Amino acid sequence: MNYLIDFLNFLRYEKHYSSYTINSYRIDLTQCNDFLSVNVRKTIEEANHIDLQLWIRTLVENNIKASSIQRKISSLKSFYKYLIKKGEIKSDPSRKLIMPKKEKRLPTYVEEKNILELFDKIEFSDDFESQRDKLVLSLLFATGIRLSELINIKIGDIDISSCTLKVLGKRKKERIIPFGKILQKDILNYLKVRPVADVPYLIITDKFKQAYPKLIYRIVRKYINMVSTIEKKSPHVLRHTFATILLNHGADLNAIKELLGHSNLAATQIYTHNSFERLKDIYRKSHPRM
Repeated sequence: MNYLIDFLNFLRYEKHYSSYTINSYRIDLTQCNDFLSVNVRKTIEEANHIDLQLWIRTLVENNIKASSIQRKISSLKSFYKYLIKKGEIKSDPSRKLIMPKKEKRLPTYVEEKNILELFDKIEFSDDFESQRDKLVLSLLFATGIRLSELINIKIGDIDISSCTLKVLGKRKKERIIPFGKILQKDILNYLKVRPVADVPYLIITDKFKQAYPKLIYRIVRKYINMVSTIEKKSPHVLRHTFATILLNHGADLNAIKELLGHSNLAATQIYTHNSFERLKDIYRKSHPRM
């Protein structure tokens, strides 16, 4: 895999992909290369369409989710496109690979009554860690930001007086998100107890370092477990919760798109399915002929 490091550097420094996205490419391409080296005695650069199809078929037989296989095929296509551009190969061996049909899954979210219970009924102490945890939850729910955006917020990105937050989203795209007085209060309470540390990031660890993904996952799981029985408990679930509740309360879909930082409306429209399912549920419970 002589060109993998070059490709990953290209994604980082020229395409400005996040470290999480780059790691996904690294995992996918390494897995493919390892399979090919064992089963067909070739590297990923030497593989042809039949070799790649064998790998995809093995993934399907091992019950790997269609969404994961789609991502792996996309990783291959991007890698081979890069090699063609560099003049290392003449044709793309992944061009004939067929994407498996992705299973349709509605976004998991916390019910409104449960998420409000988290903030209204759970007591948070006045110490640093408790106030930090509360702010993590408040930021995710009140703004719908991504995990990567959360941990990269700097204190200077927040305008307390105008209640706005600047975040750097995918592809280094900047957006400004408004927030309300409740989050403003949570930020101020946190800043009062946040240790003085030579680190610009808003959310920090108890060792005064920038927060890391596992810490945020731990915080979110801990508190969602207190109010909900949903199986999936992740920072992204609070992003889904933010969008779903806005839509249920009549927010314009285009406005939600801008708040979430989606590049196109199709990515936002998935939340309309949640709202429609909610309407159907209300109809089933309320109509006398059901």
